Amino acid sequence: MDHLSDVLTAISHPTRRAIIGQLAKGPARFSDVAAPFDTALNAVTKHLKLLERAGLIERRKQGREVFISFRPEPLREVAGWVKDYERFWTQHLDRFERYFADKNEKKAKGK
Repeated sequence: MDHLSDVLTAISHPTRRAIIGQLAKGPARFSDVAAPFDTALNAVTKHLKLLERAGLIERRKQGREVFISFRPEPLREVAGWVKDYERFWTQHLDRFERYFADKNEKKAKGK
């Protein structure tokens, strides 16, 4: 799988997006990341592994504690991909708008 697919897969699940939202506020210990979720710790671990594979989080060991941090850089790749399609639709919708504006103008002139 390519990197963009890894990132899109990682952000496709609401729990993983919630984890990203939580970590965007600052690094947290695993237990703090898992606390808000009513799910098994094993499930949270699987979510974190997917986020880590996509490069959206990193782990840092400090003494006996493991801190997890958010890495926003991979989201730029997603934003660039979405922006290409935004440009595509903007151009097509602008042409559509001009077509109807011309059609209405001709209708108003009685042509």
